[in-house]
Amino acid sequence: MRFPLRVLVAVTFLGLLAGSAEAAHRVALQGNGKLAIVEKDGEITWQMKWGGIHDIHVLANGHIMVQQGSRKVVEIDPKTKKVVWSYDSGTANGNKGKRIEVHAFQPLANGRIMIAESGARRIIEINRAGKILHSVKLHVHKPHPHRDTRLVRKIANGNYLVCHEGDGAVREYDGKSGEVAWEFDVPLFGKPRRGGHGPEAWGNQCFGAVRLKNGNTLIATGNGHSVLEVTPGKKIVWKLQQKDLPGITLAWVTTLEVLPNGHYVIGNCHAGPKNPLVIEIDPKTKKVVWTLDRFADFGNSVPNSQLLDVAGSVIR
Repeated sequence: MRFPLRVLVAVTFLGLLAGSAEAAHRVALQGNGKLAIVEKDGEITWQMKWGGIHDIHVLANGHIMVQQGSRKVVEIDPKTKKVVWSYDSGTANGNKGKRIEVHAFQPLANGRIMIAESGARRIIEINRAGKILHSVKLHVHKPHPHRDTRLVRKIANGNYLVCHEGDGAVREYDGKSGEVAWEFDVPLFGKPRRGGHGPEAWGNQCFGAVRLKNGNTLIATGNGHSVLEVTPGKKIVWKLQQKDLPGITLAWVTTLEVLPNGHYVIGNCHAGPKNPLVIEIDPKTKKVVWTLDRFADFGNSVPNSQLLDVAGSVIR
């Protein structure tokens, strides 16, 4: 049976819409002075006024854990838009009078919270009362309160995976002794450094790293405009570069999420109005599966986000 051209076009269009809907995600993020949740259909169903962040975690109870200013970690009840818990690294546990910045934190089991304290150059695990239950010192070659760390994660083996922005290095610290168990210096690939935050910049100021199930480490290189997969022997076995995705330019590459289906979700910060803020790719083919392209709503600085609709364990 032959169908009229207009019917074929309509069917094709509907198929494309269905595919897009299936690939879309519900996501929490911050930008343009607000925290927000964007639904799969693009509607912003929740938002509140909030300043810039580098880390975000949506808890099992729906509460949102984020930074408040440069030093505090807080938990927000989205129903009331009230802060229901907070910890101030700028004054607590020996930090009063020091310049401290917090760029990473992580809710752990048994109510513990891990916080990376730049300036103090340490990782602490606290309980909800703010008591330090464990701490390790960080090895920083170029100390600076704003650049000691970016994202830090406690990984499955109990160690800490730390992105040292100023050092241009990812270091894994033994979770008990604090000794460096593994490190990787992010290369400049023979190019001279260039200032700025956008696509024109160049450096190795790494932002995020996750440990893959195969033992390799996936690294978001910040102003290196790339994502690298590195073996324990420090060999780069996979790379996504600035211009590898058709029609997309990578700028300050920030957060990483590895989905249960193996796809990577990448934060693309400071990339300008012509590029998406968040990108999902299939690493096997480097095909773009989904993007969040909301520059008008969230502006040019969305360093972190979290998908909220993924069934199964996400590495982030």
